[in-house]
Amino acid sequence: MTGWTTVDTADGPMRVYAARPAEPNGSAVVVLQEAFGVNDHIQDVARRLAERGHLALAPDLFHRNGVGTLGYEQHAEAMPLIGAIGADAIITDVRAVLDHLAAAEGIGADRTAVVGFCFGGRAAFTAATALPGLAGTVVFYGPGIAAGPHAVLDRAASIDAPLLLHVGAQDPTIPAEQVEAIDAALRDAGVDFEQHVYEGAGHAFACDARPNMYVAGPAETAWARTHAFLDRRLPGRPA
Repeated sequence: MTGWTTVDTADGPMRVYAARPAEPNGSAVVVLQEAFGVNDHIQDVARRLAERGHLALAPDLFHRNGVGTLGYEQHAEAMPLIGAIGADAIITDVRAVLDHLAAAEGIGADRTAVVGFCFGGRAAFTAATALPGLAGTVVFYGPGIAAGPHAVLDRAASIDAPLLLHVGAQDPTIPAEQVEAIDAALRDAGVDFEQHVYEGAGHAFACDARPNMYVAGPAETAWARTHAFLDRRLPGRPA
Protein backbone atom coordinates (compact mmCIF):
# COMPACT_ATOMS: atom_id res chain seq x y z
CA MET A 1 0.00 0.00 0.00
CA THR A 2 1.34 3.41 -0.96
CA GLY A 3 0.11 6.97 -0.73
CA TRP A 4 0.63 10.40 0.74
CA THR A 5 -0.06 11.52 4.28
CA THR A 6 0.57 14.78 6.11
CA VAL A 7 2.73 15.22 9.19
CA ASP A 8 2.75 18.37 11.30
CA THR A 9 6.14 20.00 11.87
CA ALA A 10 7.18 23.07 13.84
CA ASP A 11 7.33 24.86 10.46
CA GLY A 12 3.93 23.77 9.18
CA PRO A 13 2.42 20.69 7.52
CA MET A 14 4.68 18.40 5.49
CA ARG A 15 3.62 15.83 2.93
CA VAL A 16 5.12 12.38 3.40
CA TYR A 17 5.07 9.53 0.87
CA ALA A 18 4.40 6.24 2.64
CA ALA A 19 5.04 2.71 1.38
CA ARG A 20 3.48 0.19 3.74
CA PRO A 21 4.70 -3.43 3.67
CA ALA A 22 2.31 -6.33 3.09
CA GLU A 23 4.15 -8.22 5.85
CA PRO A 24 5.55 -5.64 8.28
CA ASN A 25 8.51 -6.58 10.45
CA GLY A 26 7.96 -3.84 13.02
CA SER A 27 10.54 -1.42 11.64
CA ALA A 28 10.61 1.81 9.68
CA VAL A 29 13.00 3.53 7.29
CA VAL A 30 12.91 7.28 6.71
CA VAL A 31 13.98 7.94 3.10
CA LEU A 32 15.48 11.38 2.50
CA GLN A 33 15.25 12.82 -0.99
CA GLU A 34 17.84 13.87 -3.52
CA ALA A 35 18.01 17.52 -4.59
CA PHE A 36 14.98 16.92 -6.82
CA GLY A 37 12.27 16.18 -4.27
CA VAL A 38 10.24 13.07 -3.50
CA ASN A 39 10.15 12.08 -7.14
CA ASP A 40 9.38 8.76 -8.83
CA HIS A 41 12.84 7.39 -7.98
CA ILE A 42 12.60 8.17 -4.26
CA GLN A 43 9.10 6.72 -4.19
CA ASP A 44 10.45 3.60 -5.88
CA VAL A 45 13.20 3.31 -3.26
CA ALA A 46 10.52 3.53 -0.55
CA ARG A 47 8.51 0.77 -2.22
CA ARG A 48 11.58 -1.48 -2.49
CA LEU A 49 12.25 -1.05 1.22
CA ALA A 50 8.61 -1.85 1.98
CA GLU A 51 8.98 -5.09 0.03
CA ARG A 52 11.59 -6.06 2.63
CA GLY A 53 9.17 -5.50 5.50
CA HIS A 54 10.00 -1.92 6.49
CA LEU A 55 7.43 0.86 6.69
CA ALA A 56 9.11 3.45 4.45
CA LEU A 57 8.34 7.16 4.79
CA ALA A 58 9.79 9.81 2.46
CA PRO A 59 9.15 13.35 3.76
CA ASP A 60 8.92 16.26 1.34
CA LEU A 61 11.82 18.41 2.55
CA PHE A 62 10.75 21.10 0.05
CA HIS A 63 7.50 21.70 1.96
CA ARG A 64 8.53 25.19 3.05
CA ASN A 65 8.84 26.47 -0.52
CA GLY A 66 6.11 24.41 -2.17
CA VAL A 67 8.30 23.30 -5.07
CA GLY A 68 7.38 19.60 -4.96
CA THR A 69 9.67 17.92 -7.47
CA LEU A 70 12.10 18.95 -10.18
CA GLY A 71 13.35 17.06 -13.22
CA TYR A 72 16.88 15.70 -13.21
CA GLU A 73 17.73 18.23 -15.90
CA GLN A 74 16.85 21.07 -13.50
CA HIS A 75 20.08 20.88 -11.52
CA ALA A 76 20.60 24.64 -11.60
CA GLU A 77 17.14 25.24 -10.12
CA ALA A 78 17.67 22.60 -7.43
CA MET A 79 20.93 23.96 -6.04
CA PRO A 80 19.56 27.11 -4.35
CA LEU A 81 16.62 25.12 -2.97
CA ILE A 82 18.77 22.63 -1.13
CA GLY A 83 21.22 25.37 -0.20
CA ALA A 84 18.41 27.05 1.71
CA ILE A 85 17.71 23.96 3.84
CA GLY A 86 20.03 24.07 6.82
CA ALA A 87 20.58 21.75 9.73
CA ASP A 88 17.77 23.14 11.89
CA ALA A 89 15.15 22.59 9.18
CA ILE A 90 16.35 19.05 8.51
CA ILE A 91 16.31 18.15 12.19
CA THR A 92 12.82 19.64 12.57
CA ASP A 93 11.47 17.58 9.69
CA VAL A 94 13.06 14.25 10.58
CA ARG A 95 12.07 14.68 14.22
CA ALA A 96 8.47 15.22 13.08
CA VAL A 97 8.55 11.95 11.12
CA LEU A 98 10.00 10.09 14.12
CA ASP A 99 7.29 11.56 16.37
CA HIS A 100 4.65 10.48 13.85
CA LEU A 101 6.05 6.95 13.71
CA ALA A 102 6.00 6.67 17.48
CA ALA A 103 2.49 8.11 17.91
CA ALA A 104 0.68 6.68 14.88
CA GLU A 105 2.56 3.44 14.23
CA GLY A 106 4.05 2.49 17.59
CA ILE A 107 7.53 2.37 16.04
CA GLY A 108 10.22 4.03 18.12
CA ALA A 109 13.50 5.56 17.01
CA ASP A 110 15.33 2.41 18.06
CA ARG A 111 13.41 0.53 15.35
CA THR A 112 13.86 3.25 12.73
CA ALA A 113 16.74 3.85 10.32
CA VAL A 114 17.36 6.87 8.11
CA VAL A 115 18.60 6.46 4.52
CA GLY A 116 19.45 9.50 2.41
CA PHE A 117 20.66 10.19 -1.13
CA CYS A 118 22.67 13.16 -2.42
CA PHE A 119 21.27 16.19 -0.51
CA GLY A 120 19.37 13.60 1.51
CA GLY A 121 22.69 11.98 2.39
CA ARG A 122 23.80 15.21 4.01
CA ALA A 123 20.38 15.43 5.64
CA ALA A 124 20.66 11.88 7.00
CA PHE A 125 24.09 12.58 8.50
CA THR A 126 22.74 15.81 10.00
CA ALA A 127 19.79 14.00 11.56
CA ALA A 128 22.11 11.39 13.04
CA THR A 129 24.03 14.12 14.88
CA ALA A 130 20.92 15.50 16.57
CA LEU A 131 18.32 12.75 17.01
CA PRO A 132 19.47 10.16 19.55
CA GLY A 133 18.49 6.54 19.65
CA LEU A 134 18.15 5.78 15.94
CA ALA A 135 18.75 2.21 14.84
CA GLY A 136 21.20 3.40 12.20
CA THR A 137 21.85 5.78 9.32
CA VAL A 138 22.87 5.17 5.70
CA VAL A 139 24.40 7.97 3.61
CA PHE A 140 24.51 7.58 -0.17
CA TYR A 141 26.93 10.15 -1.67
CA GLY A 142 26.06 13.07 0.61
CA PRO A 143 27.96 16.24 -0.34
CA GLY A 144 28.33 19.11 2.10
CA ILE A 145 28.96 17.04 5.23
CA ALA A 146 32.61 18.03 5.64
CA ALA A 147 32.63 21.42 3.89
CA GLY A 148 30.20 24.13 2.85
CA PRO A 149 27.65 26.36 4.56
CA HIS A 150 25.76 23.48 6.22
CA ALA A 151 28.72 21.25 7.13
CA VAL A 152 28.06 19.22 10.27
CA LEU A 153 31.21 17.16 10.63
CA ASP A 154 32.06 19.06 13.82
CA ARG A 155 28.98 17.41 15.36
CA ALA A 156 30.20 13.86 14.74
CA ALA A 157 30.70 13.17 18.45
CA SER A 158 26.92 13.42 18.91
CA ILE A 159 26.23 10.40 16.67
CA ASP A 160 25.19 7.51 18.89
CA ALA A 161 24.11 4.87 16.34
CA PRO A 162 25.92 2.97 13.57
CA LEU A 163 26.56 4.76 10.30
CA LEU A 164 27.11 3.40 6.78
CA LEU A 165 28.41 5.70 4.04
CA HIS A 166 28.74 5.10 0.28
CA VAL A 167 30.89 7.39 -1.88
CA GLY A 168 31.94 7.22 -5.52
CA ALA A 169 35.70 7.56 -6.01
CA GLN A 170 35.04 9.86 -8.98
CA ASP A 171 32.39 11.99 -7.25
CA PRO A 172 33.48 15.64 -7.69
CA THR A 173 31.06 16.79 -4.99
CA ILE A 174 32.85 14.71 -2.31
CA PRO A 175 36.58 14.94 -3.06
CA ALA A 176 39.06 12.56 -1.48
CA GLU A 177 40.16 15.05 1.16
CA GLN A 178 36.57 15.29 2.41
CA VAL A 179 36.22 11.51 2.48
CA GLU A 180 39.40 11.37 4.56
CA ALA A 181 38.13 14.13 6.86
CA ILE A 182 34.90 12.22 7.46
CA ASP A 183 36.84 9.05 8.21
CA ALA A 184 39.09 10.87 10.68
CA ALA A 185 36.29 12.72 12.47
CA LEU A 186 34.17 9.60 12.90
CA ARG A 187 37.14 7.57 14.12
CA ASP A 188 38.13 10.28 16.60
CA ALA A 189 34.53 10.49 17.85
CA GLY A 190 34.36 6.73 18.39
CA VAL A 191 31.40 6.31 16.03
CA ASP A 192 30.54 2.80 14.84
CA PHE A 193 30.81 3.35 11.09
CA GLU A 194 31.81 1.99 7.70
CA GLN A 195 32.62 4.25 4.75
CA HIS A 196 32.97 2.54 1.37
CA VAL A 197 34.54 4.22 -1.65
CA TYR A 198 33.56 2.72 -5.01
CA GLU A 199 36.04 2.83 -7.87
CA GLY A 200 34.59 3.65 -11.25
CA ALA A 201 31.60 5.42 -9.68
CA GLY A 202 30.72 9.09 -9.56
CA HIS A 203 27.91 11.02 -7.96
CA ALA A 204 24.45 9.38 -7.91
CA PHE A 205 25.96 6.05 -9.00
CA ALA A 206 23.11 4.12 -7.35
CA CYS A 207 20.30 6.08 -9.03
CA ASP A 208 18.96 3.75 -11.70
CA ALA A 209 16.60 6.51 -12.86
CA ARG A 210 19.65 8.36 -14.26
CA PRO A 211 21.27 6.03 -16.83
CA ASN A 212 24.09 8.47 -17.50
CA MET A 213 25.17 8.30 -13.83
CA TYR A 214 24.12 4.81 -12.74
CA VAL A 215 26.93 2.25 -12.36
CA ALA A 216 25.46 -1.21 -11.87
CA GLY A 217 28.29 -3.01 -10.08
CA PRO A 218 28.94 -0.44 -7.34
CA ALA A 219 25.21 0.21 -7.02
CA GLU A 220 24.44 -3.45 -6.44
CA THR A 221 27.24 -3.75 -3.89
CA ALA A 222 26.14 -0.61 -2.06
CA TRP A 223 22.56 -1.84 -1.86
CA ALA A 224 23.64 -5.30 -0.70
CA ARG A 225 25.65 -3.67 2.09
CA THR A 226 22.71 -1.41 2.91
CA HIS A 227 20.23 -4.26 3.17
CA ALA A 228 22.65 -6.25 5.34
CA PHE A 229 23.12 -3.19 7.57
CA LEU A 230 19.36 -2.68 7.90
CA ASP A 231 18.79 -6.37 8.59
CA ARG A 232 21.32 -6.19 11.43
CA ARG A 233 19.99 -2.98 12.90
CA LEU A 234 16.24 -3.40 12.55
CA PRO A 235 14.04 -6.11 14.11
CA GLY A 236 12.65 -8.94 12.06
CA ARG A 237 13.63 -10.09 8.63
CA PRO A 238 11.96 -9.83 5.25
CA ALA A 239 9.63 -12.70 4.43
